[in-house]
Amino acid sequence: MKWLTQLFSNNPKVDNTNQMKKFLIVGLGNIGAEYVNTRHNIGFKVLDFVAQKENLSFETAKLGMITEYTIKGRKLILLKPNTYMNLSGKAVQYWMEKENIAKENVLIITDDLNLPFGTIRIKAKGSDGGHNGLKNIQLVLNSSEYPRFRFGISDEFKKGQQVDYVLGEWNEDEKAKLPERYEVAKQIIESFALAGLNNTMNSFNGK
Repeated sequence: MKWLTQLFSNNPKVDNTNQMKKFLIVGLGNIGAEYVNTRHNIGFKVLDFVAQKENLSFETAKLGMITEYTIKGRKLILLKPNTYMNLSGKAVQYWMEKENIAKENVLIITDDLNLPFGTIRIKAKGSDGGHNGLKNIQLVLNSSEYPRFRFGISDEFKKGQQVDYVLGEWNEDEKAKLPERYEVAKQIIESFALAGLNNTMNSFNGK
């Protein structure tokens, strides 16, 4: 956790007052063996990586797979919706209400065709960008003002092949680079809970 110590020591704006706050970290994806290693499932894969590193096990719960861990007094609840991508909002809303978590403490992790592979873009709000998962979350929450962590998957596909590309598997070069990107993604999640959204955007956007 050396990187977090440095982040805190170098930034006087870090919020250390919200002890025992809860955060809902949602990785978007589709359930089913045929989707496991697809680009569209990067949200699931990031949370799987976090769970592996923290020795956590996901359990089947209402509308998704859930696990949680605590870091420096913050509880991080990791959710992989089992509603399929197009109905992700139902699971997000349910767990926000069940755990009494405000929108500003929710982080949605999703793929983004408009960013080069592995590029990170963290935002406090924004449009759905044509992403069906974000579109449904915005519809259900009746708001586009919720933090999102977009993971670039690039747009290296020919005209008319977008669906096949998004639901296709990573190429060999991408597979080789993913482990390092997963490490950064874990740092982002924990920074979001510990240092706040603005500090996290300043520290990680574009990296």
